[in-house]
Amino acid sequence: MLGIIGICAIFAMVFGGYLLAGGKLGIIVKALPFEMMMIGGAAFGAFLISNDLHTVKQTGKDITKVFKGPRWHSQDYKDLLCLMFELIRIARNNPVALEEHIEKPATSALFLKYPKIASDHESVALICDTLRAAAMNYDDPNQVEEVLDKRMETHRHHALMSSHALQTTADALPALGIVAAVLGVIKTMASIDQPPEILGKMIGGALVGTFLGVFLAYGIVGPFSNRVRSVVEEDDHFYQLIREVLVANLHRHPPNICIEVGRQNTPASLRPSFSEVEDALRVLRQEAA
Repeated sequence: MLGIIGICAIFAMVFGGYLLAGGKLGIIVKALPFEMMMIGGAAFGAFLISNDLHTVKQTGKDITKVFKGPRWHSQDYKDLLCLMFELIRIARNNPVALEEHIEKPATSALFLKYPKIASDHESVALICDTLRAAAMNYDDPNQVEEVLDKRMETHRHHALMSSHALQTTADALPALGIVAAVLGVIKTMASIDQPPEILGKMIGGALVGTFLGVFLAYGIVGPFSNRVRSVVEEDDHFYQLIREVLVANLHRHPPNICIEVGRQNTPASLRPSFSEVEDALRVLRQEAA
């Protein structure tokens, strides 16, 4: 919603101010299709040249994050804490019973209780791989912590590729706008024998290229890049919570302490209260009894 409001505000303020100042949209509207073809087409072509197919597809998908916002919300963090509590409790009480959950999470009744988490491949893989490693006595917390950090750094790097690709495109747009403007000037110079009123319109049309390149760079594509990056970074807290709980578990802290460590590492705006988590864990204990 904020993304839509922001875009509407940009167009309303820029073009509204232009009209209130006495400007006329006719020359912009007339030149816009051709300038957009040159600038937008060149920017898209440069985008394709600069990135592989995976990044192109990921960017198209990640643009929706500008409007949808972060994937994970407060309830999801609470569900994750409950899932981690159940897994840790099973691992402590009956390691053999844990295997059916971490070896086949797609059919695990425990994971299926939290479908949104179960549908996220990275979350499931992070949990299952680490618990599997712990079950194989690969339980040096420092080693596991280092492995988790490298894995999460790799995941974050790939998640941010679309933001980097959009920012690179935004950086190129002003220069492409100048290219379009220069072509407009060349066209104008070829018609230098025309009356001043015609030349004025032609020069105005050429300047639309410069305007469009700067407008798209700093009003649309650049903000899109920043928003995608901020959403990725906010969603990354979800995986950080998994890391903190798993490392606390390897240090052999009691399950409720592991969960509290994760809760404390949740962003304040998304963090469930202590009583909310305790109530949820109490229900889980009663169901298991």
